[in-house]
Amino acid sequence: MRRGEVWWADLPQPSGRRPVLLLSRDAAYERRTSITVAPITRTVRRIPVEVPLDQGDGMAVPCIVNTDDLVTIPKILVQERITILSQDRMSEIARAIVFALDLESDLKE
Repeated sequence: MRRGEVWWADLPQPSGRRPVLLLSRDAAYERRTSITVAPITRTVRRIPVEVPLDQGDGMAVPCIVNTDDLVTIPKILVQERITILSQDRMSEIARAIVFALDLESDLKE
């Protein structure tokens, strides 16, 4: 496991089995029992917290990473690797997280 990988995860209901993007720092996967992820969904709202993914990213269908719903889950819920995202796509994810958490103002101070 490492940051930037997309895995199938068995999340609690109502989410259920769905792909998630791993966001924790790489060292955390060896030491921690919980990791931070962003859910991936086919529900597109076209807002700045979403980053689109498609077959070029290794996904079977067009979908989005939703950075408005970051969650920390037990690592044991993560089951099967789907793909790993490019550095360019991860840069888009980082910008979406900055927007979602309103960190831009914190970076200016």
